[in-house]
Amino acid sequence: MKNIVILVLAGCLVGVAVASWVVPPALAWYTTPGGLPRGAEVQAVVQISEVIRYSTSRLIRAQLVGAAIGGAIGLAMGVVMDRKARRTSTVSSKS
Repeated sequence: MKNIVILVLAGCLVGVAVASWVVPPALAWYTTPGGLPRGAEVQAVVQISEVIRYSTSRLIRAQLVGAAIGGAIGLAMGVVMDRKARRTSTVSSKS
């Protein structure tokens, strides 16, 4: 049981790290206007507080999703490893 919890927590940390690495470039790509020649300036009036709120909320949401996916993968790995260990110990104790 201890190993399963460790794998779940490690999976959550890996999921958050991967999301922190992948999401910022994806947000930059998603919010970049298309159809402009390279080097052209976009003149736009934005409220910077809304931009910051949008980007940080998306990053935190992606980290939450990454932690959930990583935790689920860690749980699955822990259950599989626990079953293999129990099966091996049961077979060797019968011999």
